[in-house]
Amino acid sequence: MHAPISHLNFDKIGRFFLYGANMTSEIAYKRVLLKLSGEALMGEDSFGINRQTISRMTQDVAEIAKMGVELAIVIGGGNIFRGVAPGAQGMDRATADYMGMMATVMNALALQDALKSHGVVARVQSAINIDQVVEPYIRPKALRYLEEQKVVIFAGGTGNPFFTTDTAAALRGAEIGAEIVLKATKVDGIYSADPNKDPKATRYSSISFDEAISKRLEVMDATAFALCRDQKLPINVFSINKSGALERVIRGEDEGTLVHV
Repeated sequence: MHAPISHLNFDKIGRFFLYGANMTSEIAYKRVLLKLSGEALMGEDSFGINRQTISRMTQDVAEIAKMGVELAIVIGGGNIFRGVAPGAQGMDRATADYMGMMATVMNALALQDALKSHGVVARVQSAINIDQVVEPYIRPKALRYLEEQKVVIFAGGTGNPFFTTDTAAALRGAEIGAEIVLKATKVDGIYSADPNKDPKATRYSSISFDEAISKRLEVMDATAFALCRDQKLPINVFSINKSGALERVIRGEDEGTLVHV
């Protein structure tokens, strides 16, 4: 597993050769797993993919990719279909979850296409086989793509029903040796209470896994959270809608909420 770059003593010349000429200043994390919700792709729309929103998002992703960060993405499918959504009521849960997995493949292809327009090469790997459309998930190939500075987009969740894409993010993050899982949300971090209901709610700059559990703060679903805690894989929760937030997280600045061991 890679160590955070801030813990290593490279001089400026060493960092230049390690990360390439595109790196403009020190980054805190060399390899990261970014979790994007499908709903984030909707923008102001009520369904599907908003082209302006996905273009803005992928521009932010492209900028950090060009900084030399090895970036993998897990994308949800809630903008198209969710296995636990009201529309799935009455359906067999496993069937509904498989439909949600296929929705993530559609989103992954849209991300890949949008990244291409920003000059970034991306590869989609799916946990469910759709050979004519995307590659199957093969860990060694994913690692090679990352080392080649290609963005890897993981689709299909874990490939199994009853698991969320949060769990897929934690699992893939651990498998690829990511230094951190970045969870992009609609809010700019974890708060002591719902900021929309409590004006006195304060944002945590950082909090430990144990503190988050004791305070009953919702960070990820329980399975994903436990996996990150057990693997000592930190999580940063930040707003995908806040301009420059992703880059500030990558640089180790006080953005969002860092959940640590």
